[in-house]
Amino acid sequence: LVDGYNIIFAWDELKELARENMDAARGILLDKLCNYQGMKQMEVIAVFDAYRVAGHQTECSDYHNIHVVYTKEAETADQYIEKFAHENGKKYRITVATSDGLEQIIIRGAGCRLLSARDFEADVKRSEQAIREILKEQ
Repeated sequence: LVDGYNIIFAWDELKELARENMDAARGILLDKLCNYQGMKQMEVIAVFDAYRVAGHQTECSDYHNIHVVYTKEAETADQYIEKFAHENGKKYRITVATSDGLEQIIIRGAGCRLLSARDFEADVKRSEQAIREILKEQ
């Protein structure tokens, strides 16, 4: 599970872009997550807040090889992630990428693994480097 806006505003490259164009920053994050999923071969779910959008219902869709969730009105991404972790933490090995301090405590309490935004960025960069090496060999 990836706390979408938390990651965007934690990574310098995406934070800069988000100031100019949030859609572009979100798109780049999703593309990076697709490559990450391809290397790691795990389910990836990116969660974004839509809680300020009046009347919005939870919206789940697939973007290439990952899942994207926009929360319903009055529900934050944190709340969605915490609920998902609580309901599924015992059944699956769940890792949550976020640097939200309170969310980290709740996630660990649900038995899930945690990656800070900084550690997640480093892992994504390692995956991107591995992809470049594979392409270079081909």
